[in-house]
Amino acid sequence: MAKVLTLVERDAREGTVRRSACALLTLARRLGEPVAVVGGAPPSGEVIKELSRHGATEIWCLADTDQAPRATDTDLLAALAQRLNPAAILIASTSGGQETAARLAIRLDSGIITDAVDLHPGPGGEAVAVQRCLAGSYLVESTIIRGVPVITVRPEAALPEPHPAEAALHTIAVEPSPHRAPRVVAIPEPRAACPTLDHADIVVAGGRGVGSRAAFAVLADVAEALGAAVAGSHTAAELGWVPSEARVGLNGKTVHPRLYLACGVSGSVRHRAGMQGAKTVIAIGDDPAAPIFKLAELGVVGDAQTILPALLAEIRARRRPHDPDPDPDPR
Repeated sequence: MAKVLTLVERDAREGTVRRSACALLTLARRLGEPVAVVGGAPPSGEVIKELSRHGATEIWCLADTDQAPRATDTDLLAALAQRLNPAAILIASTSGGQETAARLAIRLDSGIITDAVDLHPGPGGEAVAVQRCLAGSYLVESTIIRGVPVITVRPEAALPEPHPAEAALHTIAVEPSPHRAPRVVAIPEPRAACPTLDHADIVVAGGRGVGSRAAFAVLADVAEALGAAVAGSHTAAELGWVPSEARVGLNGKTVHPRLYLACGVSGSVRHRAGMQGAKTVIAIGDDPAAPIFKLAELGVVGDAQTILPALLAEIRARRRPHDPDPDPDPR
């Protein structure tokens, strides 16, 4: 059976793998034998256990992680592609994953498919990727006819399904590429309690109806209190209230959270294309005719600038530890 490589993303906050990695292993089982590829530091026992639980038969990592400069995920995947001749290489469709996939496709001289929402084998056993187009109105199926298929899959597009296996741990010596890769020298300091937008279970999004940059700061406080990621509409990003990488929509990120709290978002077709996969939508806005209310399970009609501070106070009050019971006998 042909091997299918899956690049593992680890969650630094929880010390284990992200759910998207388990979802990739679930999809890989449809195409062949799932092989987990772990870049960076060697995987911990907990990581190995989680990957085995979701069907990984092999786990590959770098033999020497002290190399300077250290081999990148692209270097590692390229080396394994030459060694194992896989049927496909699956990577989570995050900003970092998209960059790795693009570099890998060039390195291998292979075709690439991005933002797949499903995978299945074709008549000849080839990997068939399903993508959404025209704001999710249609599904298209694509295959790669050149080289090793490199496919990025939207996080949470598939539900991780346990399939216990005994994964064998392997190491490989990888020579870092002589070509210099871009290096990030400074990034904004994220709020410690907030997960990344690609993997968040809860997303708190704001649009023009939030009213101002100051009001957006309150929205960010709400997200922090909920342990949620902050997002914005196209307009909010254009106004500079959120960074462009936090924009949800047709030309931004696509998210699939369990809860999507939309504040001051009208719900245009462009925005709905990025969040319509949310399991539960709650909308806050002052226009009851806004399209977002048609998607919402719960709608609150009112001024977001008034509702958000009240919502934040209520969340904090419910999370505040209870005062100790008074002494029943004060004597």
